[in-house]
Amino acid sequence: MQQKVIIAGGGTGGHIFPAVAIGHALQRMQPGIELLFVGANGKMEMEKVPQEGFRIVGLDIAGFNRSNMLKNILLPIKLIRSAWKARGIVRDFKPDVVIGVGGYASFPVLNAAQAKGIPTLIQEQNSFAGKSNKILGKKAKAICVAYEGMQQFFPADRIRLTGNPVRHMIANSTCTRQQGMDFFGLNATAKVVLVVGGSLGAKSINEAINKDLEQIIQDGTQVIWQTGKPYFEQAKQRAAAFGTQVKVFDFIREMDKAYATADLVISRAGALAIAELCIVAKPVIFVPYPYAAEDHQTSNAMALVNKQAAMLVKDDKASAELVAALKELKQDEARQQEMNKNLQQIAIKDADERIAHYIMNLATGKER
Repeated sequence: MQQKVIIAGGGTGGHIFPAVAIGHALQRMQPGIELLFVGANGKMEMEKVPQEGFRIVGLDIAGFNRSNMLKNILLPIKLIRSAWKARGIVRDFKPDVVIGVGGYASFPVLNAAQAKGIPTLIQEQNSFAGKSNKILGKKAKAICVAYEGMQQFFPADRIRLTGNPVRHMIANSTCTRQQGMDFFGLNATAKVVLVVGGSLGAKSINEAINKDLEQIIQDGTQVIWQTGKPYFEQAKQRAAAFGTQVKVFDFIREMDKAYATADLVISRAGALAIAELCIVAKPVIFVPYPYAAEDHQTSNAMALVNKQAAMLVKDDKASAELVAALKELKQDEARQQEMNKNLQQIAIKDADERIAHYIMNLATGKER
């Protein structure tokens, strides 16, 4: 009899890409396995997951809105409804195991499964666990993590160090630097800085690059700049005077080519970005988003900084310090080589397979 697995969560690419990678790994491991994704209505998983060929159902759930208190009036009703619907999904689908990847839909579904005695597994992407996962972790059978020292949040005997799953096109990329250069129309003899602030862009990073763009490119350095939609037009106008030396995009789908091309990277410190940068092993300056829950992006970045695998510039110091730090790193070849070596040592390319292995052990009763 084929196993049945629910994968719950989403909200951002940082949750969705790992969920999808785990789903594909499970299909490779056991063809015919029955998978059901559960997400939050109105969030990007409701579009992205079906594009990957998976079935998904949505819960009417949202988080606490700190910026507009009026929007929280219906929150208790939404939470109660989503809890009831989650119970119904678990009851009707009858999964062998339920996986939580973080995001709004994760808690009610795993909570419903744990109440029925169904094995659950948490995939915790960050170095600082959120409140929901800490609660769920008390009853979870396994917690797959990407960082050491997670026993401060979870029972030590249930922690599995697996790494974070990344997109298949990056983990298994065969793109060469020349192919990347050709794709972006860049000069193969000059250095390239890749600037990426996540799918929505990063205000502090964009403003710092905008302010000191001349300094970055004065020695012939080229820039691939992903701005996010809000800053795209402004950045495009700013870069117009520099011809092919500065390439501006609101979003880069071909990240394997962008990474292959880059000599240095400036990035936010989301768990997915960090996992990818470890695999591609490019010297990186992180500018953590300071308003992420429990400031987990700073914790994520510091885990690499402490291993001499990255540099960090605080968000509120980006305007004054980011480009100066970039110039310093660009001139320090020894430090670049040290970062490259240390990133390679941290990288885990088969995280999806490792997690799928633990899921199948739970689903088949080999691990309890």
